[in-house]
Amino acid sequence: MVEQVFAGQTVLITGGAGGFGRSASRLFAERGANLVLSDFNEAGLQEHANALEADGFSVATIAGSVADEDHCRQTAELAQQKFGRLDVAINNAGMSHDPAKTADVDSDQAQMTIQVDLMGVFFGMKHQIPMMEAGFREHDRKGSILNIASLAGIGGAPTISMYAAAKHGVVGLTKSAALEYARRGIRINALCPAFARTPMVEDGLLAGAGGDKQAEDYLTRGIPMRRLAEPEEITRSMLWICDPRNSFMTGQAVALDGGTSAM
Repeated sequence: MVEQVFAGQTVLITGGAGGFGRSASRLFAERGANLVLSDFNEAGLQEHANALEADGFSVATIAGSVADEDHCRQTAELAQQKFGRLDVAINNAGMSHDPAKTADVDSDQAQMTIQVDLMGVFFGMKHQIPMMEAGFREHDRKGSILNIASLAGIGGAPTISMYAAAKHGVVGLTKSAALEYARRGIRINALCPAFARTPMVEDGLLAGAGGDKQAEDYLTRGIPMRRLAEPEEITRSMLWICDPRNSFMTGQAVALDGGTSAM
């Protein structure tokens, strides 16, 4: 039997219908969590929630974009309304722009990337943190926020410069907030994965390069393991970072990159 580490807790995941979101939500649910899932893909979100509920898990959903602060507020409020608490928030929703050198990046795509990848995390935290503070103050419940950044958030990323800029911002936001709330019962960390086998990579970067093995080999040429990460390799790390027993870890940007950052 899987250890019920998150029994009775509420875990909020944005981008809940995507590659990391689907995998993470099931892993947390299997360990006892009640789920609040958001995604802009309403049909995909409902299909995933139905599958989880069919397996006996408790799920609340809300469709919308993290680029909209009202949606982020409503998502946090849904946790309180449905389950009476918010213990873990994973700000996972993200996007990238079409690959191009910096001067050739479409300005509208650049602005939307910043709005979703950086402002979406900020909007999420802005409404998640007060709930967790109240839980700590009133019930001595400690909370955890995990922001999904990228290896592009701790190093340069040619042809996806605005994505890298947004993810660098996520790391800075994470570290700053972690210092602000370290004594208020909230741990705040970032996860910085390299390319993983998610729809964003397969339907975006890989498809744009031809979508074959040669394209994948080119994409992973700088990764010492010479392969993409599998989604569950990333999401199992989410479990560890958010585990309440991992209680002394905050303010970290954890690279999960097949050895790339060791070079």
